[in-house]
Amino acid sequence: MFLGSESDSSSGARDGARDDDRRDDALDTQGLARAAKAGEAERFGELYERIAPALYAWAALRIRPGMRGAVDPQDVVQEVWCRAWKAFPAFDPNEQSFRLWVFRIGKNVMLEAFRKLQRSGPTAGNAGTSTRAFQLANVPDTATAVSRRVAKHEGLQKMIDWIAALDEEEKKLVVFCGLEGLSYSEVGERTQTHKDTIAKRWQTLRARLAQFGAPKELLAGE
Repeated sequence: MFLGSESDSSSGARDGARDDDRRDDALDTQGLARAAKAGEAERFGELYERIAPALYAWAALRIRPGMRGAVDPQDVVQEVWCRAWKAFPAFDPNEQSFRLWVFRIGKNVMLEAFRKLQRSGPTAGNAGTSTRAFQLANVPDTATAVSRRVAKHEGLQKMIDWIAALDEEEKKLVVFCGLEGLSYSEVGERTQTHKDTIAKRWQTLRARLAQFGAPKELLAGE
């Protein structure tokens, strides 16, 4: 299964094909990141709430049903929040997008979870609820509340089910362009497809995704 958006990303900014997607208002995701770095501590909570739906969808698409007893998308979202909060002092909003930065943390979290399951033995793929990949502790109440609210969002759940039923190529476009926020050039390199083709296919899929009423700014460029 592949790993699996934000047009204000540094990579997206390098790709002229996505310039039209970028938002100019100061409170887009990258604007919130800059405000948080400038000392507005409450902005980190806003950043978390902004990115949580995309991170939840990404994790839900990556975790196999048989692994849900040990790795739950809500756990992934909360674990990523804790790690991102600790690592935030090293984040530079002028050098990289917050979305891409968070998803790098998310990928590390998922890899660690899968490795723990592999080490636990042949029954790892059907781990019970007593075996959890992450022993979450001291997670802020706000983070827990956000992850629960995201998990209960009906429009988001319908969208995740719809994406899961797509063919692999379309699924990759949603994950890479929509959730992770990679530029068309980067997605083209990964899929060996011209970036203009990627752009056209993604815009078509994006229009179809609008029917689900998922959380605002779930996808990059929203």
